[in-house]
Amino acid sequence: MTLPRLLPTTARILLAGAALGASLAVADADEIKAAFIYSGPVGTPGWTNQQDLGRRCLAADGVKTAFVDKVPENADVLPVERDFLGQGYNVIFADGFGYQPFTQQLAKQNPDKFFVGVAPNIAPAPNIVDLYGKLWDGRYLTGLIAGTMTKSNTIGFVAAEPIPTVIAGINAFTLGVRAVNPKAKIKLLWTLSWFDPPAEKQAAVSLVQAGADVVAQHQDSPGPVQGASSNGAWAIGSESDLTSFAPDKYLTGTVWNWCPLYRGVIASIRDHTFKPGMKYGGLDDGTVALAPLNKAVPASVRELIDKRRAEIAAGKFDYWKGPLKDNQGKVVVAEGHTISGPADIGHMNWLVDGVVGSIPRGK
Repeated sequence: MTLPRLLPTTARILLAGAALGASLAVADADEIKAAFIYSGPVGTPGWTNQQDLGRRCLAADGVKTAFVDKVPENADVLPVERDFLGQGYNVIFADGFGYQPFTQQLAKQNPDKFFVGVAPNIAPAPNIVDLYGKLWDGRYLTGLIAGTMTKSNTIGFVAAEPIPTVIAGINAFTLGVRAVNPKAKIKLLWTLSWFDPPAEKQAAVSLVQAGADVVAQHQDSPGPVQGASSNGAWAIGSESDLTSFAPDKYLTGTVWNWCPLYRGVIASIRDHTFKPGMKYGGLDDGTVALAPLNKAVPASVRELIDKRRAEIAAGKFDYWKGPLKDNQGKVVVAEGHTISGPADIGHMNWLVDGVVGSIPRGK
């Protein structure tokens, strides 16, 4: 499934890092050279920014890297990937969900190269690994904060594309909110794009005008934080630490750290232990983290966050445990059952009780 982002089509290439000192047997290549393809713009806080921090982590380790940004999530990715392969790059990181069918096609044509995408893996092959993090765990923690800080009991959520990982984050956030504030409701607005700052900002403004005094997001820009804070509401961010965009009104947000997973992939290629399939990081390895908490967050909530974070990371707390109903009143997780990790998350197509809104169909 291709989910194109509304992005400029201009791309640029920058090189960074240095070749490894030792010769490495990577298929037919004599060194690891990793190329990164980004759907968003480098330098703007969000998904792409965090991916590029991961690239820079590898470059600091001595891996030669390169990147192209603002590549649409469609067949336009193929000539970019082929160009990198022609230049001798033997590991291709493609950060967009919409790149998958094209990247996986190319991977099967180049079995001696390695390809890294983002989960879910829709067409497995021996030389493809797809990476993601259990972002929903971080969303649950931010929900605990939102549910405590709201006074109106109306919380807004600006969402990007209606795919299972986004839906899971909305549901986990709502479960966190309702764990501390059962009366609260989450009003949901979709932008149907990953990166569209004006639309994201306006969505947040609309939610505040509809009564929300806290606005969260799953988007690639600071737009919702800016829209919420400029209208007097608390803001909860996503992807990057967005504190600087609203120092007084930014409560916290989920933050990606791709360095541990990226280092793991490179190490597995070096020592010939590469395993295809899907790999998830989380709170336990730091792939998913929270931005610093606003000083307005009560000490009791900070203690609860620390407690739940440790319990979730250790597998000792399960907020998905049934019974759970969707926002139409149907039982979706029966008593005595639970969501069994990323496999079930990948099929999530319902919104939990407490969410005011629906999932756009036909995407």
